[in-house]
Amino acid sequence: MGLRSRRQFRFESGTHAFACNLDLIAGTAVGQVSHDDTFRNYLNRIDPEYLAEIPGRIVDRLIRMKLLDHWRLKGAFLIALDATGQLRFHRRHCPYCITQALSNGTTLYYHPVLEAKLVTSSGLAFSVASEFIDNRDGGEEQDCERKAFGRLAVKLKGRFPRLPVIILGDALYACAPFFDTCRRNGWRFIVTFKEGSLPALFEEYQALRDAQGSNRVQRLASADIRQRFAWVNGLDHQGHRVNAFECTETVRGKNKQTYHAWLTDLPVTEESVAQLSNQGGRQRWKIENQGFDVQKHHGYELEHAYSRKPVAAENFYYLLQVAHAINQLMIKGALRKVFAHVMGSLRNYYRRLAESLRNEAINPNTVEAWATKRIQIRLDTS
Repeated sequence: MGLRSRRQFRFESGTHAFACNLDLIAGTAVGQVSHDDTFRNYLNRIDPEYLAEIPGRIVDRLIRMKLLDHWRLKGAFLIALDATGQLRFHRRHCPYCITQALSNGTTLYYHPVLEAKLVTSSGLAFSVASEFIDNRDGGEEQDCERKAFGRLAVKLKGRFPRLPVIILGDALYACAPFFDTCRRNGWRFIVTFKEGSLPALFEEYQALRDAQGSNRVQRLASADIRQRFAWVNGLDHQGHRVNAFECTETVRGKNKQTYHAWLTDLPVTEESVAQLSNQGGRQRWKIENQGFDVQKHHGYELEHAYSRKPVAAENFYYLLQVAHAINQLMIKGALRKVFAHVMGSLRNYYRRLAESLRNEAINPNTVEAWATKRIQIRLDTS
C-alpha cells in the first residue's frame, strides 16, 4: 500500500475494518492485526530460503499461463541482471557488511543485492532470483557481483531448468567466466560491449566493422529518430565465439547522438540487428528504471531499513518483490486505461487502497458470490 515504513503501517492498521478485511482475505478469524514489531520478530525466525522462492513461483505461474509469451525474443524470455544497494550504514551493521573506504576517511557499511528480473518491453520487471552480496562466507576477499552471479546462476537454473532464456547484462559480464556459465546452462546472452572493459576485442571489432562495409543498415525508429546499425560476427574471446553489434541513434532537430554496443552469442544479421538492439540489449534498462527505481522511490522504499536484524531484513526484501509483482499485475493489466482514468497515479492507487481496507469492511457475501464466477483480467500487450 506504499506506506513506506513499519511505523506508518502501525498507525494505518489499527481499525476494526482492517482486521476484518485481513481475516476475510486470509480465511482466518484472528480479529486483530499483529503489531509491526511482532511481524518483524516473526520474519527474523523464518528461513529466508522459503520466502526467496515466492517471487520466482509467481513468475513460473505467469509463464505456465502463457501470459508473458507476447514479449519473448527469439522464443526466449529476457532475464536482466544488475546489483543495487539495499541498506547503508555509517557504523558496522553486522559481521557480514561489505565495506567501502570513503574519501573523507570514513567507512561505509552496506548490503548490496544482485537481482535477476524477467523484463518486458511493456515495462514489466518481475524478480525471479536474488542473491545478497555479503561477507558471510568468511573469505579473505570481500564478496562481489561476479561471485554472487555464480551463486545466483545455480538458483536460476534450479528454479527454471528448461526455460529458454536470454541473459541481459552490463559490461561487467563481458568476460569468459560469464560466457562459460551461460553455455553450461544453455542460456543465450546479450551484454553491454564497452571499449574500457575489453579494449583488445573492441579494437578488433572496430577494425573488422570498418573493413566490412556491407554489415550496415539504417532504419527510422519513428518520424524523428534514425538508427544506424553495424555488426561483426565470429569474434573470439578466450575460446568463446561472440558476435558484436552497435546502434547509433540520432534525433532530428537535436545536435545529439547516442551510441550503444553489445556482445551476444545470437547470430546477427540485417534482418535481426534492429530487433536484437531495441527488443534485446536496450531492455536491460528495465531492471533499473521499472525495477530498482520504482522500488526505491515509488512507495516500496527499497533502501529503508525495515529491520536491522539481517534475517528479517532479507525476508522484508523478498516480500517487497512479491508486493511489486502483485501491483504490476494490477496496474498493467487490461484495466490499465480504467486505472489511469479513475486513479490518475500510483500514489492515488496506494492511498485509496489503504483507505478502503482500513475504513470499510468487505462484505463476505459479495466475496462468496464472486468466488463462484470465472473472470480473467488479461495483461495489456498494446
